Amino acid sequence: MKKKANSAEVQEILTQLKARTNEKTYAHNKKDGAGENQFGVPLGEIRKLAKELKLSHEQALSLWATGNLEARLLAILAMKPKSLSAKELDQMIREANQVQVADWFNAYVVKNHPDKDTFRESWMDDADPWAARAGWALTSSLIVKDSSELDLPALLDRLEAEMATAPPMVQWTMNFCLGHIGIHHAQYRTRALAIGEKLGLYRDYPVSKGCTPPYVPIWVNEMVKRAEK
Repeated sequence: MKKKANSAEVQEILTQLKARTNEKTYAHNKKDGAGENQFGVPLGEIRKLAKELKLSHEQALSLWATGNLEARLLAILAMKPKSLSAKELDQMIREANQVQVADWFNAYVVKNHPDKDTFRESWMDDADPWAARAGWALTSSLIVKDSSELDLPALLDRLEAEMATAPPMVQWTMNFCLGHIGIHHAQYRTRALAIGEKLGLYRDYPVSKGCTPPYVPIWVNEMVKRAEK
């Protein structure tokens, strides 16, 4: 790891985060698996603080090391992906053991790291669910942007065989892979819909009025319909 910020700097930043505590956010985070090491700071407030503080990469690493939810989210916004070694990236993906942290880390750090393609397939097969989630998230992006290096029929075979028993945090990103195959690759749409119907995942997933549920048969058909308008 690189040189880190001193403890006084870290403590001051944690104090600023704590001052932005919101009880509803705290309760939501706890329900989402955040545990006690959090303050309950709304994401918008974290983004505002990131702009105010303009943290260095070294300060970001120190904040990450605290394990605090908001400190890690703040750290992600300040990290320079290319300054992380491959070993550090692999270690941190396994430490990102909360949905919001994992998704921000994947979106802001992993997708911009030069070694992401080296890890993608091995992460998909990893016993660590957070590493697997990252691998499937990267695969989902490729399905949408450039699937030339992917064997989509084999991927569908794997999704059909493994999704039902995958850990929840992995199952979610696998479902996105299945949905994106159906939406963006018409030649495989019928099969993707059939797999989604067979597995029935997220069939009764609650969504706000006007939102599309992640149940693949409904989601895919709705997105295709919108694209055809």
